[in-house]
Amino acid sequence: MNHYLFSSNMKLADIIMSNYRLLSVLSRFNINLGFGDKTINEICEQKHISEDLFLMICNVYNFKDYLPTIEEIKTIEINELISFLKKSHNLFINQDIKEIENSLNKMCSCCSGNHLSLLMKFFEDYKKEVINHLNYEETVVFPYIDSLTKNKEVNNYHINQFEENHTNIEDKLSDLKNIIIKYLPEICSPEQRTMLLQRLFLFQEELFTHSIIEDKILIPLVEEIEKGYDAK
Repeated sequence: MNHYLFSSNMKLADIIMSNYRLLSVLSRFNINLGFGDKTINEICEQKHISEDLFLMICNVYNFKDYLPTIEEIKTIEINELISFLKKSHNLFINQDIKEIENSLNKMCSCCSGNHLSLLMKFFEDYKKEVINHLNYEETVVFPYIDSLTKNKEVNNYHINQFEENHTNIEDKLSDLKNIIIKYLPEICSPEQRTMLLQRLFLFQEELFTHSIIEDKILIPLVEEIEKGYDAK
């Protein structure tokens, strides 16, 4: 499978042109557009970014059947991965959810009915669930990993507790999309409804990829660190 994966000698502009969703990856690595024909290797060296991590994330975003080996995962610096995940959380809460909320409000302002208040309530409940999910990672999972890497007391917590309770927060977005597609009256602005749906589809894709990164990269990496900790 590896023959078609992104590699370090490819031009960064070319891989962005192949999948526009990789634009969101750039911002999380503090890479700005305007890099000309520089390769991934050149950009990573210039920005002091882990080339292995950058390529791994890009490949996860672009290839649905891509799964890094444990040997590849073990080359990743855990702090760099957590930094990427934290930046993703920040964008989810302070950009994506806010844009969806604004789009939802604009659509609702164009029509009326009891169904709109139910729709808003559904979204508010979902927003709380997403924020609680991300807060758990920020306040429990990431501090645990930090303590683990610094050989501090970890209070009998293990990453498998996170794995067992790792909910797929993207699933409920399907319910929200179905409501908007099937049950809102035609009087609701088609333009605003389409714009809202596009944002929801994109956000759901982002959350799905985020979950893959945590399930297939973060958790296996932490499990390897735990093995070393438990062996001491």
